[in-house]
Amino acid sequence: MEQLYSKVEGVGKPFLILHGFLGMSDNWKTLGSQFSELGYQVHLLDLRNHGRSFHSDNFNYEVMAQDVMNYCEVNNLQDIVLLGHSMGGKVAMQVACENPSLVQKLIIADIGPKYYAPHHQTILAGLNAVNFTLKPSRSEVEDILKDYIHDFGTRQFLLKSLYWVETGQLGFRFNLPVFNEKIEEIGKALNVDAEFDKPVLFLRGSKSSYILDEDFIGIIHFFPQAIIKTIDNAGHWLHAENPIAFYENVVEFLKN
Repeated sequence: MEQLYSKVEGVGKPFLILHGFLGMSDNWKTLGSQFSELGYQVHLLDLRNHGRSFHSDNFNYEVMAQDVMNYCEVNNLQDIVLLGHSMGGKVAMQVACENPSLVQKLIIADIGPKYYAPHHQTILAGLNAVNFTLKPSRSEVEDILKDYIHDFGTRQFLLKSLYWVETGQLGFRFNLPVFNEKIEEIGKALNVDAEFDKPVLFLRGSKSSYILDEDFIGIIHFFPQAIIKTIDNAGHWLHAENPIAFYENVVEFLKN
């Protein structure tokens, strides 16, 4: 059984953080450190096919949730706080609904339990346009992505997964061939009979369209105790765009 790569910081109650699609544990380094100072043992995980975790042709929410549950079992983690952003939020929902005794509190960042139509086509086209056999430099990779991805922040986020495979040879840490093949999996809805009846905080960005007002009824159907809050001046990457408000909302939820 392959184990997920993690970075662990602090001592205390286990607090797991799951990144979004094409992300990695490093995206949460700063907030993870801040949470660890509150008396939590923070586990920043790389989900399968991302970061330093293993690559697999098998890629869907069921197997990703199982990876997280296996990680908790191997590391003897119980009564966890579980936070997930975007794709990681869907994984977190799946874990909580499948294994409610494992999760004490759930925090979901800018994603709902509903179906999302594929919308990463332009990003994938940009990533696929990079030909690593030509041994491009980091700046050359960025120039290629610029033609497809006009938002600077999104490009920087993707470039975090660039690494030296060997001297003079760059590559992406994530498993792009599998994402090309399984992109439909990212948008899948939560199982219709799923439920988690414990405290849940949903945070959405004021500039994001991932959680709309009309989605509230659907959220409460799966998560009867859910609280839904909006982070001002933030889009989908709300934890990076307004980290202070994000941190304060999470801390308030954890204290109550």
